[in-house]
Amino acid sequence: MYLIDLGIRDTVAAALFDLGVDLGAIEDIEEDPGLGNGGLGRLAACYLDSMAAEELAGHGCGLRYRYGFFEQGIVRGRQIEVPDDWLKTGFIYEFRRPDEAVEVRFGGTVSLELNGKLRYRLENYEAVQAVPYDVPVTGYLSDTVNTLRLWSAEPSRTEFVCSAENRNDCLKTIEYKNDVETITSVLYPDDSTHEGRVLRLKQHYFLTSASLQGILAGLGRRGIPIENLPDHIAIHINDTHPALAIPELMRLLLDEHGLGWDEAWRLTVATLSYTNHTILPEALEKWPVDIFQGLLPRLYIIVNEINERFCCELWQRYPGDWDRIRAMAVLADGMVHMAHLAIVGSHSVNGVAQLHTHILKERVMNNFYRFYPDRFTNKTNGVTHRRWLIKANPQLSDLIADTVGPDWVRFPCDMLRLLPHADDPSLQERLAAVRRYHKGKLAAYIRDTTGIRLDLDAIFDTQVKRIHGYKRQTLNALHILHLYNRLKADPGMELTPRVFMFGGKAAPAYHQAKRTIRLITALAELINNDKTIGDKLKVVFLENYNVSVAELLMPATDVSEQIPAASREACGTSNMKFIMNGSVIIGTLDGGNIEIRKAVGEENIVTFGLTAEEVLAYYERGGYDPWDIYRGDERVRTVLEQLVSGFLPADPDEFRPLYDAFLHHGDQYFVLKDFAPYVAAQKEIERLYRDRRRWLGMCLRNIAHSGKFSGDRTFTEYAIDIWKLRPAAPVRCYCSADDAFARAENGCSLSARFGMDIETAPPQFN
Repeated sequence: MYLIDLGIRDTVAAALFDLGVDLGAIEDIEEDPGLGNGGLGRLAACYLDSMAAEELAGHGCGLRYRYGFFEQGIVRGRQIEVPDDWLKTGFIYEFRRPDEAVEVRFGGTVSLELNGKLRYRLENYEAVQAVPYDVPVTGYLSDTVNTLRLWSAEPSRTEFVCSAENRNDCLKTIEYKNDVETITSVLYPDDSTHEGRVLRLKQHYFLTSASLQGILAGLGRRGIPIENLPDHIAIHINDTHPALAIPELMRLLLDEHGLGWDEAWRLTVATLSYTNHTILPEALEKWPVDIFQGLLPRLYIIVNEINERFCCELWQRYPGDWDRIRAMAVLADGMVHMAHLAIVGSHSVNGVAQLHTHILKERVMNNFYRFYPDRFTNKTNGVTHRRWLIKANPQLSDLIADTVGPDWVRFPCDMLRLLPHADDPSLQERLAAVRRYHKGKLAAYIRDTTGIRLDLDAIFDTQVKRIHGYKRQTLNALHILHLYNRLKADPGMELTPRVFMFGGKAAPAYHQAKRTIRLITALAELINNDKTIGDKLKVVFLENYNVSVAELLMPATDVSEQIPAASREACGTSNMKFIMNGSVIIGTLDGGNIEIRKAVGEENIVTFGLTAEEVLAYYERGGYDPWDIYRGDERVRTVLEQLVSGFLPADPDEFRPLYDAFLHHGDQYFVLKDFAPYVAAQKEIERLYRDRRRWLGMCLRNIAHSGKFSGDRTFTEYAIDIWKLRPAAPVRCYCSADDAFARAENGCSLSARFGMDIETAPPQFN
């Protein structure tokens, strides 16, 4: 990306080619940084890219994980996890900054001291050194360079003592060193154990404390009074994991800067804002009081005070309504409710798609919405077109530029200019050639890594995302099994060849998700080795799915599977990356799919299944009876019995928990309920694909509308509406007034939102 941002990638590639070196081969050697997992981590990277591209001063904070999430292996069809040793040869883009290290404190006891006024003091704590590593984030064709600051946990010098005379000192020191380094060892430690939960909470606090200390130190170096904090700094909490920023900022303002409670709380709320990324209960995070208080005793006192004051406010509004107050409390039932804390301590709360925000306001967080109606807003996710188009698909990028001009890179909504050309046969043929090139490239990768050979004329159908029940990889798998049954019953049936590709990791302790992977690999073994069906059907599981694999996959995909149980997916971002590359979505009316459907037109997307309101209504009634589907649909009955009858090349007991989840445990994610409409939607996909001109027109229309889902648009909305940012330097808009108006309507960029040839006042934010 650095070469693209500098505008020299083609020059470097040509120079290396003259030397007999392939730039792409060099890029393939580089490890994917092990800094995130799934859409949320990737989204943060997209927003950092957009922030720099929009020439705004802003930075990201994270942990410098030694081993990342994990590398996924598939052995005998099952997922195994091995450490992701992404730092084994170093990371050349990072700069260690020991001069800006800070101390983070765990455990200990809290005492009060009187020094003019009462102050809290933490004693007998465990000290950990937080050392920052800075990674530059460059802006596209600009001089802006922001920072991704990653914190590494290292032993504190005051704690690291080893006496030659006392062996116990050395043993304690070694134990301390190991405990400290564990904090930034692995992304997402297994929290199914007590030790894992404590480590996860340690990670959350280590990140927030180190980051806030670093931010306030920078403010002090610039001579800015702490009372002016929100005039110069905006801090955003990305989901509930960093919600400890609220009590930690209060601690720093109270204990380190000597402010009173009311002033500290005013500054905290004015500085912090919060994005909620899910309505799944397990992701809203609750911490047992005993763990929280033992690890963070001073923060517990602050959280308790926040809760007391908030509950008093609730009592003033709802006197006697104890049920409502208990439901909204930050501390209740022996738990610290992190999502509640995030809402109470932030001036802005947003969802990440219109439907998601609606569900937050009307259902999940309705009590809070009624109490703080002005805090809630929507910011639909977006992705960076610089990575997912310019880098991943340079051939398509050139085609777009040849058709609409080069300005689309700066103003992605300019891709709308493709619409008048969507039915142009010559443009469609150029697009078809680009897509076939990438299908060939992906097929070669799959052949080399799995030995499976693919027909490039087949429909490449892809579902890549975290393996989870609500993502419904099982619905996809059951349909494939049904399709296989049809082929076996009628080998001569008319069927456009299909290649079904899956990728994604299951959390190590999420056994049902691991069974889903095993089901997919068993299907692959059965179908790919059946010579009687020829090449009409193939199944591929892409091992260790990551960004590099995604950059191969997305330009080559014909059909993108976006099929979560409606209301469960907050937004999704892979749907945006796929349409940016010309894929057609088959999906439920959930999350970002709804807004994509509205943008591209319902004739350019294939949707099916229960709506969010229908799903939520079922949940309120306690679910539905899946046996009604089982008894009434022979196709469902057949594929379910095949799971446990020994039909698949696996121990049938392996899939018994899946079978039981569908039939005996209520089919929580409505897989069977949506099976029939999903089968019908897949038939519609095949019908559309056979009409080549129609299909290529759909692809072009999806590309044309994808600019609306650029991260630049999303980030512009965050910057202006929530953080009150302004461009840090004059930004010029090289376009006609009409174009600028169109871009402003689409929220395409900061320059469009602010008008032409902007001359700004000195920036508020640096």
